[in-house]
Amino acid sequence: MVRTVRARAAAAAALAMAAVLATGGLWLYTLLRANLLENTTGRTELAARKVAAQLDARTLQPGGRLPVPEGGVDLVLVRDAQGRTVNSTADPAGTSTGTGKDSPDFGGLRPGAGTDSRSTVLPPERPGAERRVVVVVQAPGPPGAHDPHLVYAMTVLGDVDDATSAAAVGLLAGSPPLIAFAAGLAWWVAGHALRPVTAIRTELAAVTASELDRRVPDPGGADEIAQLARTVNNTLDRLERSDARQRQFTADASHELRNPLAAVRSRLEVALAMDRPDRESVAAALADTERLQRIAADLLLLARLDGGPAPRTEPVDLALLAAEDAARRPNPRARLRLDARAPVPAAGDPARLERALANLVDNALRYARAEVVVRAAQEDGWALLEVTDDGPGIPEADRDRVFERFVRLDADRGRASGGTGLGLAIAREIARAHGGDVRAPAAPSGGAQLLLRLPGRPPGGTAAPRV
Repeated sequence: MVRTVRARAAAAAALAMAAVLATGGLWLYTLLRANLLENTTGRTELAARKVAAQLDARTLQPGGRLPVPEGGVDLVLVRDAQGRTVNSTADPAGTSTGTGKDSPDFGGLRPGAGTDSRSTVLPPERPGAERRVVVVVQAPGPPGAHDPHLVYAMTVLGDVDDATSAAAVGLLAGSPPLIAFAAGLAWWVAGHALRPVTAIRTELAAVTASELDRRVPDPGGADEIAQLARTVNNTLDRLERSDARQRQFTADASHELRNPLAAVRSRLEVALAMDRPDRESVAAALADTERLQRIAADLLLLARLDGGPAPRTEPVDLALLAAEDAARRPNPRARLRLDARAPVPAAGDPARLERALANLVDNALRYARAEVVVRAAQEDGWALLEVTDDGPGIPEADRDRVFERFVRLDADRGRASGGTGLGLAIAREIARAHGGDVRAPAAPSGGAQLLLRLPGRPPGGTAAPRV
């Protein structure tokens, strides 16, 4: 079985060349044979018509010997109405074709109705003999004869058969080198074309977890192999970024978990060293434990968002979600105002969208001075949740970085405020899982603005297509 692409290409080229040679050779053989037969028939007929012209001109006497015709014609003879040979280029009784008044036998060949001539190819008379082309031409008989005479001319087709056989042998002898040349050319062309693939495979095999910065060679151009190389490199870029992100995430998670664990341990050690542990040490250890629980829960949610199935989809009213979130915060540290003048239909998982909105509002309340505004609206086919606070705002250079995991912009990394550094990252992952996004545009009146955008859903209709 042919296994390699080069071998398959060579085999296909060889089969194609063999088919072309077979078709072309058969056509050439047929054409050559027909042309040679046509030329031989024409020469034979010319010899017959020359004798017929002599009979018509009364210059040929019965019983006379005909001159040897030109053009390789083997025999010319004249027969009367009774089939007797009256003139011939040779003695019929001495020819190999037979004896007697009907010798040689032309199979009763006569001109057809309305014509004065006819030709045919007679098969060999016996094994080892050759085919013959015979032409009969009608000519007037001698004076006083009422029935015309027939002039027969015959040419043995030995030369025609020899020429066509030599052509067939030449075609058969020349075919194997041509087929081998086609296969070799296809082998070389396929090898040259697949050389970049070999380089790509070799370099890709060298990529390991510790060498994700390696890239396959790009052969240039716009063919399929160049596109394959670029696709592989783009995939390696994404893999390297994902690995770097995972490593950073692991380091940050270790750092975030190590500090609360160390604090809990130190507080518990202090409490155990005391004869009667004070309530303040136990309360502090409990607070650190609760923070550890929040971090663990956020990490678990992020893991589910990264590798889990697509969220379930059902109709959701973002304005109602915002109202329910505000109702669950009876005494926020800053005034919470809701701006939702009409339902804002969307499609998604209500529980996850609630979590995304809660994270955005928690972040705004953490930094707001006096007020946080939550606005739900529908614009240009998108369902929007906009959370704005009057706090210090987000520097322009950090408006995208703030959504990275474990990123805090304040110096103490927000531990005093109870944040885990994962809230905005979780909100963005939830939005992207629903076909939307979360970003931090410039707030028109200072402070910070976080905008969650989802594909809208017409009332009573289906969700808008994700882009």
